[in-house]
Amino acid sequence: MNEERLNRQLMIDGWNQKKLDQSKIRIVGDNERLISLYALSSAALGIGSQRIIAPSLDKKLINIAGNLTEQLDLSHVKGYMTNPEVSNIFSESDLTVLMISYSLAEKIILNKSQGKSKVLIAHTNDEGLELFTYKPGREWAELEQIISKQSFPHKYTSDPVIDIIASGIALEETKRELMNNKSSESIITYKRPVLNDYPLNQKILVVGAGALGNMVGLGLAYSGFKDITFMDPDIAEITNLNRQILLYAGVDKNKSETLALELKSLFGIKPRAIVGYLRAKTNISKYDVVFDCVDNFESRIVMSEKCKQEKKILISGGTNIEAGQVITYVPEQKMKTPAEFLELYKIVNDRKKEYKRERASCVYRPDPSVIMTNQIIGGFMVDSYRRILSGDKPIKVFYESNSDSKIEVV
Repeated sequence: MNEERLNRQLMIDGWNQKKLDQSKIRIVGDNERLISLYALSSAALGIGSQRIIAPSLDKKLINIAGNLTEQLDLSHVKGYMTNPEVSNIFSESDLTVLMISYSLAEKIILNKSQGKSKVLIAHTNDEGLELFTYKPGREWAELEQIISKQSFPHKYTSDPVIDIIASGIALEETKRELMNNKSSESIITYKRPVLNDYPLNQKILVVGAGALGNMVGLGLAYSGFKDITFMDPDIAEITNLNRQILLYAGVDKNKSETLALELKSLFGIKPRAIVGYLRAKTNISKYDVVFDCVDNFESRIVMSEKCKQEKKILISGGTNIEAGQVITYVPEQKMKTPAEFLELYKIVNDRKKEYKRERASCVYRPDPSVIMTNQIIGGFMVDSYRRILSGDKPIKVFYESNSDSKIEVV
């Protein structure tokens, strides 16, 4: 079953799943949500062994990880990393991941790793994220920009949507290190002002309950939105579960209904589900915003045209195995729709063939796919919407896993 679940990433040229299966990662942190999201996504990717030192984990997310893969080998030592002797459990680590807010633990692990192993450092807060991979041979001066300013364990806050994005980028860097591919040599950053208070009573339509829809739904729920409707006609399959992590209990069931039920269980909200397609005649008048989480250009064109016609905010996301983008449309700004900006009309016309979609795309077009780009872009879609509600101008986000900076915001 695990090989079938991972089928879409096994199709990627040069993919080494055996390496991931046999890898041992060690995680130290004090951000329950960030660590748990990273552990869940790592399990979805098929990483074999995780050892965690942290005060606590989100049991619901960890349970989902266990339900996704029977092969998961995860253990948790409860507490803070303050004793150098405790770090001996990391001696056999292929990669150590620090998701921590105080420098004592960072310095202990970095001292232990000198000349031996690689360390991925990930920081999040209410304003953004920073990630950096330390490798033996680098000067300590390079670390000064990212080592925590706080020396000892302390209370702090982080933004849940930033945590979703950061855990996805951290997993991409993890995958690259474990497969001996080139990772970023600079500090990966995303910064924005702390968000102003924004209304949570927005009526939200999420079109597509697959990989992007899962992450958008998770981000919206974490942000406090409750009036969410998911629209999708498709049935979940085992091959979806390497990236559609909230559908683990929904194989052979409708995606939108399963996603709504899972978010109800996780957050106590009551999302709605619509089994069907968004078409030109679909009534979207009652919604304040539409999230485009579909995997085909024809449906994205329909959404662009409807939101332009009915003056609705549109947050459009697209991904492949290495990259993705978020294009926002706010009708009052008199800007191009996502379909216009991305020139989707030309792409569709150039195909010179009739479009017909009657079944889940994964069935008739089994494209390779991974969790990371969907996690990152899904998070940015929600953050882009919250920035609009907070009074910020609409943004476009471009993510490229092969670039050093990874993220471009314009």
